[in-house]
Amino acid sequence: MIQTPYYLIDSSRLMENMRRIDHVRRHSGAKVLLALKCFATWSVFDLMREYMDGTTSSSLYEVRLGREKFGGETHAYSVAYADHEIDEVVSYADKIIFNSLGQLERYGARAAGLPVGLRLNPGVSSSGFDLADPARPFSRLGESDPARIAAVLDRVSGFMIHNNCENRDFARFDALLGEVEARYGELLARVQWVSLGGGIHFTGEGYALDDFCARLRAFSEKYGVQVYLEPGEAAITDSASLEVTVLDTSYNGKQLAVVDASIEAHMLDLLIYRLQARVEPDAGPHRCLVYGKSCLAGDIFGEFDFPQPLAVGQRLSIRDAAGYTMVKKNWFNGLTMPAIVVRDLDGTERVVRQFGYRDYVDSLS
Repeated sequence: MIQTPYYLIDSSRLMENMRRIDHVRRHSGAKVLLALKCFATWSVFDLMREYMDGTTSSSLYEVRLGREKFGGETHAYSVAYADHEIDEVVSYADKIIFNSLGQLERYGARAAGLPVGLRLNPGVSSSGFDLADPARPFSRLGESDPARIAAVLDRVSGFMIHNNCENRDFARFDALLGEVEARYGELLARVQWVSLGGGIHFTGEGYALDDFCARLRAFSEKYGVQVYLEPGEAAITDSASLEVTVLDTSYNGKQLAVVDASIEAHMLDLLIYRLQARVEPDAGPHRCLVYGKSCLAGDIFGEFDFPQPLAVGQRLSIRDAAGYTMVKKNWFNGLTMPAIVVRDLDGTERVVRQFGYRDYVDSLS
């Protein structure tokens, strides 16, 4: 058995998302790019690139990774580029998207030869978290004023609009896109491509996929643009788990268990957004609080129901551990970093990366 903790990427589950993505590509005409900010584990890119058109990035290192490890179209975006990195970003990119008119003014000439995009912020979103809401007050994410945007259209060939966040409702997506059209319709008709960003959970069970495809195709035809989607979570939802082992059990008003991983270090979004992990099965008469092993008092995966009392040495699978996990893992407390394991389509499990003390030392100085 592979030593825990480790992230286990299940290729068969990943393929379920890829097939839905390919359905969207074929029936809507949209191109689909993997958002590396969510998932950048390149050991499974050979499977994903067959069903996706490329990658989109948020930094120099991500755009380079997309070029070197994924291929296809490589879109570069950043909230703000720096003088010392812009030329290298351009060297790896097929398209470059600027977040603001100020960035376009400063670096547009240095992106000569590339299709140039601008991020728009329509001021509406589907986010339920202020932390992740691009339409929050005083947002720095994109330009809003149609008049100011129109003034630079001779230098821009496309737009990026990312205002969906964990949006599982097609009707909500449809309504938000309608608001975008009402505000920017005249501008949309004057560019060649529009990225609608990520955060659209169109690979989820029960999503109105055919309606979604029809809406995208109609949008594309109405404005004469190539539509892009930038899924992160939608590409890898429920395709990985964090495999852990119970190290200790105790009782302090409730049954407690400590496992050999940490939300602070290994599933940081649970802590940031105050979410509970998913454990299956989560049913039975034995309720238990499952803690991580860091010194952080609130390092809690959640409270779950189990068929039997948890025991030292028992293994648990923390579900849906692909998105915003491996890209955010850190060395807090010097805890052992989970290995990365891939379960291939034939069921074989292989360790593709292990981390040790030297990795911890090399991350510091």
